[in-house]
Amino acid sequence: MSAQIIDGKALAQEVRRQVAQEVSEFRAATGIVPGLTVVLVGDDPASRVYVGSKEKASNQAGMSGNVLRLPPTVAQAELLATIDRLNADPTVHGILVQMPLPPQIDERAIIDRIAPMKDVDGLHAENVGRLAQGRPRFVPCTPLGIRELLIHAGVETRGSHAVVLGRSHLVGKPMALLMLQKGPGGDATVTVCHTATTDPAAIARQADILVVAMGRPEQVRGDWIKPGAVVIDVGIHRRDDGTLCGDVLYNEAAAVASRITPVPGGVGPMTVAMLLRNTLHAARIAQESGR
Repeated sequence: MSAQIIDGKALAQEVRRQVAQEVSEFRAATGIVPGLTVVLVGDDPASRVYVGSKEKASNQAGMSGNVLRLPPTVAQAELLATIDRLNADPTVHGILVQMPLPPQIDERAIIDRIAPMKDVDGLHAENVGRLAQGRPRFVPCTPLGIRELLIHAGVETRGSHAVVLGRSHLVGKPMALLMLQKGPGGDATVTVCHTATTDPAAIARQADILVVAMGRPEQVRGDWIKPGAVVIDVGIHRRDDGTLCGDVLYNEAAAVASRITPVPGGVGPMTVAMLLRNTLHAARIAQESGR
């Protein structure tokens, strides 16, 4: 068996074209330009690249995309004050604070300070709670992009056993909650494995859909995968030779799976596309509520 590639890059381009069209129509109808502000603390090279791609993508979609760059020594009080200013700014509809943050900053306190209606990363407790209740407003962009990939690829999630490797707030937990929702891309039976799970490989082998978000390069081998399963690789790492890889050993997995996302070109582009969709959604909410 040779797995069919699930092309996230192609779908992301399609989503971005659709969002740009909707932004154009929204601007024409309301005079409002959807605004996304990304806050970058420090000068982490990977974060710099991620933030740059988000700024470029939002501007290409006809949005106002801005980056606020703060020094790595910034005090928590100053960062909180910055978020307060963005919360009060009616031209800013979406706020995203790029993680990770330096050690003097309490990440949870920062996330909690973002207004829930501007939390386009979907990490505020109110938005997490709404997702858990089946009333999602903003969903973290990576799981949202994965659901879009599964739907577009025609993967049957209803009644399927989905195994999520990883329980992070950004990917693992919201992915599990999203696949439990009723409707397209949901209605799955979901198992979540984490660092305390005994024999995660044995559980992974039961999965019809395997979502890997472990943060460990090429940890998942071919013998972790049920023949014919769909494999979604969330990880991205740089090898010593400069090439990129995921959390899955691709060649082994592709020989067993029916469908698989590549790294790069799989989940990553969809994350940015969903951020644009969430930002437009935030602008619509603000316009409808008269904010």
